[in-house]
Amino acid sequence: MSSESDASVLRRSIDQPDCFAVLFDRHFAHVYRYLRRRLGDELAAELAAETFLQAFRSRRRFAGGEASVRAWLFGIAANLVRMSHRAEERRLRAYARVASGLGAYEPAIAVEDRLDAEALGPALALALADLSPALREALVLHAWAELSHEEIAEALGCSSAAVRTRLSRARSRLAGGLGASITTEMEER
Repeated sequence: MSSESDASVLRRSIDQPDCFAVLFDRHFAHVYRYLRRRLGDELAAELAAETFLQAFRSRRRFAGGEASVRAWLFGIAANLVRMSHRAEERRLRAYARVASGLGAYEPAIAVEDRLDAEALGPALALALADLSPALREALVLHAWAELSHEEIAEALGCSSAAVRTRLSRARSRLAGGLGASITTEMEER
């Protein structure tokens, strides 16, 4: 059963519900890791479990092909994140406020060190919070869940071209938001 495709296991789980455990074993850690990066440990565990519960309950309606169970699971997880995106946005803004008060930010050192990721943390959190949910979701599915454009398209129910457009817009807006934050920070010093 370990070499059996995800789609085959999912189809078999309709008559043999215990088979669904194979999909859980194969994909839970990846879904959890994605959700943890998005939402933190506690909520990630809850939503990862909810992802698999929803997948189990709706497994009869799965209409994807052989390679799409993974994308389907990430799509369910992304929908759960979208349903709580307001809380996520508040959390990103709170992180930015707290992190900006921690330690001194040395713009000259950060520029010389190609804008150290730790120094960019608060600005990045704010820039992510300012993205629309559609742009933020496409970007984090690509960057954090490491899904391909095609997998993101399937997870979000859009075309690959729409994913490429969303990623391009998200990157542009992040660059603009980060550039403005860095410029403002440098001007304040």
